[in-house]
Amino acid sequence: MDQDQTRAPTEDHGHILVVDDDPEIRVLVSRFLQRHGYEVTGAPDGSVMMDILTRTHIDLIVLDLMLPGRSGHELCRDVRSTSFVPIVMLTARNEESNRIAGLEGGADDYITKPFSPREFLARIRALLRRVRAAHDPNGVQHAEAMSFDGWTLYLRRRELQSPSGTLIALSTGEFDLLVTFAEHANRVLSRETLMQLAKTRISDAPFDRTIDVQISRLRRKLAMATNSGELIKTVRGAGYMFASDVRAGKG
Repeated sequence: MDQDQTRAPTEDHGHILVVDDDPEIRVLVSRFLQRHGYEVTGAPDGSVMMDILTRTHIDLIVLDLMLPGRSGHELCRDVRSTSFVPIVMLTARNEESNRIAGLEGGADDYITKPFSPREFLARIRALLRRVRAAHDPNGVQHAEAMSFDGWTLYLRRRELQSPSGTLIALSTGEFDLLVTFAEHANRVLSRETLMQLAKTRISDAPFDRTIDVQISRLRRKLAMATNSGELIKTVRGAGYMFASDVRAGKG
């Protein structure tokens, strides 16, 4: 099987899967992450990537957009249908349409080549920190679950359950944004406030557009329940409001 693995010599901050068909980029990114304490596995295409995911615990995926066979967008959607593992899309393309497509597919961050190694590392650290904080039993979240209009957010498990009992797949950014709305229910939140509270800044995509895309995805997923109505309302000239009474409890 065509894969490469590099283990951190002294520290292990997590296991990252780097998927890129360019072996030079794959090795450079892997060695850079290794120097900063990560265990890294490399994959040249989606077939190897999916095989690794079935038998190895991965903390974060760095996924190239242009791959032989299935594209990064298609692979991202496949992973997101069954897993909440954070995904960072990596590509040489810089068009807004590609960035938006990455977000629509469930990516949590989007970085274009060439990129600053320091910024790349900072984004990975921030994304992993958010995910781990949500699973920390000693963290700031005291409630284990939040319910509204028949929906239930399980905070420690990072799951959203519909009124019918179905689990709805959310990306890390979508989940953090929904929790932020639920924590500030019936209050108008500006885009700036949402960005600060949810920490969902993604790559260099236009500021307002990033929040709009995340909210659009959330609205579509919440609309699966016919009795939910419009939970996330647009307040013209001010921002957004989560229009529901939220109850906190045990998960």
